[in-house]
Amino acid sequence: MRRKAGLAVGAVVALVLAGATGIAAWQYAGDEGRPVGTWQEAPGAARSPGAADHAEPAGPTPAAPTGATGVAKPEATSRTATTSAGAEPEETEKDPESGRPLESAATPAGRQRVGETHRVDRLLGYVGGGPAKETFRYPGASYVKVHFKRMAMRPGDYLTVSNSDGTESYRYEAPELVTDRWAMSVTGDTAVLEMHRAADPLGRDDRPGTLGIGVDRVARGFSRTEQARLPEKQLTVPGRTGREESVCGSDTSSDAVCYRSADPVAYTKSKAIARLLINGTELCTGWRIGATNRMITNNHCFTDSAAAHDTEVWFNYQCATCGGYDVFQPTKVWGAQVLSTDHVYDYTLFTVDNFDSIKKFGYLTLDTVRPAKGQELYVPQHPAGQPARIAGSLGDKASNCAVTDPNYTGYAAGSDVAYYCDTEGGSSGSPVLSRKTNRVVALHHFGGCPNSGVRADLLAAKLRGLL
Repeated sequence: MRRKAGLAVGAVVALVLAGATGIAAWQYAGDEGRPVGTWQEAPGAARSPGAADHAEPAGPTPAAPTGATGVAKPEATSRTATTSAGAEPEETEKDPESGRPLESAATPAGRQRVGETHRVDRLLGYVGGGPAKETFRYPGASYVKVHFKRMAMRPGDYLTVSNSDGTESYRYEAPELVTDRWAMSVTGDTAVLEMHRAADPLGRDDRPGTLGIGVDRVARGFSRTEQARLPEKQLTVPGRTGREESVCGSDTSSDAVCYRSADPVAYTKSKAIARLLINGTELCTGWRIGATNRMITNNHCFTDSAAAHDTEVWFNYQCATCGGYDVFQPTKVWGAQVLSTDHVYDYTLFTVDNFDSIKKFGYLTLDTVRPAKGQELYVPQHPAGQPARIAGSLGDKASNCAVTDPNYTGYAAGSDVAYYCDTEGGSSGSPVLSRKTNRVVALHHFGGCPNSGVRADLLAAKLRGLL
């Protein structure tokens, strides 16, 4: 059964945001060796009074969970799409050149939507500028992420953005003006913003209007129930949705941790993938490529450094036990610089900030030899934003996860490898690995049964000198 929901985590993270360009420097302390949260059903409660009560949705809102007040319904096994009353459903994104569905295709950019933004107007701190503390609560949200319209503080002052119990917290210092910048998300349904001010014996606070923190948008992550609901107009063939289009037959993927003992190599390789939260509400998968500071995802996920700067890269977002609900604390870093991108080969190569904090999760390498037909595969991924899952098992259990055509047409003739490995929206950018070599043979990007990814041997030639 698929689990799509929120989680509550425990960690302490510090972030310093300095300078007019909003460049971030990180210091991280956390524990990935034990369960620290729960992958849980979202409560079916109405929003309580508070800052979020007056937030105006800035985009389409999926249908709310139904059932008795305060009681969440069990997850539906059917993936029949539904929409909220009055909401205009979005069309499934198909590539205009090939006509095939992009794997992360619930937004105009071709990325899976995992949340929505709300417009707010809040000002924190300083005389005449508003309160020193503000709470944004969206019951049932899987994460909350605030956007700064403006951040101007005196040296020595700082802002924290924390979850409700303070176990996940990010610190921002901005001695110079910073504008138009997302904060790192906090998991759970509540974000608490608080100004921390140094002593000011000179009375420099008497300058209303020049200092303060302006928040103009808040993104909230969908609950499991909301994420399971897809607009009806996303149908690509009668009776099927774009998400189902990539699950070919019964879904044989499993939580990554299910492979820890039975297939330790696949489990270890899955640690190198990351969940990409793009621009607050959209999703793809990425992974470390090579031993240096290099990440790769699809070109249709993002293409430039500005988008990379607004992308959260979550490592170790995995369940702690097979089929369970506890999760490890993800290590979150920001995307940094795009080094290369290409539409035909559908890749974007980029770096991340605070690279030292993610080295421990390992990396993957490209196979320079095209796989043979029938060769067994496995695909670690974040389908629909879930904790890491792997499609394809050892031996007979590999089921449909094998090469069906090593010379398949993607954006160009013969550019792809085709397979029937189970994937979903949000799997765009996942590595497709050969069981023979445990190297990446394709960069997944298309659904459609068969699904397909860009050939790794072509990527290796294209990226030579950059890895």
